[in-house]
Amino acid sequence: MASKKPVPVRDRDYVEVFDDVAALLVASRTAAARTVNTLMTSTYWLVGRRIFEGEQKGRGRADYGEQLVERLSVDLTRQFGRGFGRRNLFLMRSFFVEHREIVQAVPAQLDVAGIVQALPAQSGLVARLAEAFPLPWTHYVRLLAVRSPVARRFYAVEALRGGWSSRQLDRQIQSQFYERTALSRNKARMLSKGQVAEPSDAVSAEEAIKDPFVLEFLGLKDEYSELELEEALIKQLETFLLELGGAFTFVGRQRRLRVGDEWYRVDLVFFHRELRCLVVIDLKIGKFTHADAGQMHLYLNYAREHWMVAGENPPVGLILCAEKDHAVAKYALEGLPNKVMAAEYRTRLPDEATLVEAVEKTQRALNSATKKRS
Repeated sequence: MASKKPVPVRDRDYVEVFDDVAALLVASRTAAARTVNTLMTSTYWLVGRRIFEGEQKGRGRADYGEQLVERLSVDLTRQFGRGFGRRNLFLMRSFFVEHREIVQAVPAQLDVAGIVQALPAQSGLVARLAEAFPLPWTHYVRLLAVRSPVARRFYAVEALRGGWSSRQLDRQIQSQFYERTALSRNKARMLSKGQVAEPSDAVSAEEAIKDPFVLEFLGLKDEYSELELEEALIKQLETFLLELGGAFTFVGRQRRLRVGDEWYRVDLVFFHRELRCLVVIDLKIGKFTHADAGQMHLYLNYAREHWMVAGENPPVGLILCAEKDHAVAKYALEGLPNKVMAAEYRTRLPDEATLVEAVEKTQRALNSATKKRS
């Protein structure tokens, strides 16, 4: 029996079918990412609330909040994987504190067991939280890095009004859109211009699904984890600096400091014997932002007041930011008394390009190890 010949599909008919199927897949993936983000943002607000409530029970004990988060980060990471380091848990706590006014969305009498039962996406609780948090978690993380509460509210309103992607929000914050709008004589025109997206602002449905925050929330692997990278970078950097001819002396790792009611932890502290100064090192997973520079400024002020001893020179800061396949190293020398000392510091410290190379080498090694495991 002769086989049937395939029936040719007219190009126009095929293109219509393909376009329709592609549109359905893009829309579904975008909706899936939006649904996951709604649940993720709501859950992290609830986690932040629970941490805050736990702190209040032990507020009479020194460092209780820090100890609570430290222990949670270890146990949650062991059970759920990446995404629950101390930084992220403090971020969730800060997110709750920043948005404590919407606590009426979750009745105070509703305990954790009741919340867990109410978490399915079709529930009224999630609907109320989704209304309270209309932006994705990535947006809120970026907004928390904006120091001014007024500027944060401005960016949140404009991002929602204009449907900004996370990249567009980041670009507007980096370009100080709030400050430029405040100084502009024609604010309406500035706001209108701000809503215009650039080609680089676009985030595809696939990128939205593969957002690192989404993957962490779902417990899915995407190369190495943030925790693995941080630990590898700290170890690599510690070894690298100690091998530089004895100029660096190790002082401490994960050094704690308290400013007001907030606890912070500096990743590495060294003493440079030739410069006779402390070197405060902060590691960031992600791109360099102005907020990172501001936080380092805070660390250096604290180090000058509490860690320096007589005869030492002012401390210097080093910020290392590790994005995927890219790294940035920046020294913070603004607090030095004069340009001569700043020039001497730059001469004697490892140059930034060498430090970037060390970070990227660590990233490549982790990528290679991850591929061998998979």
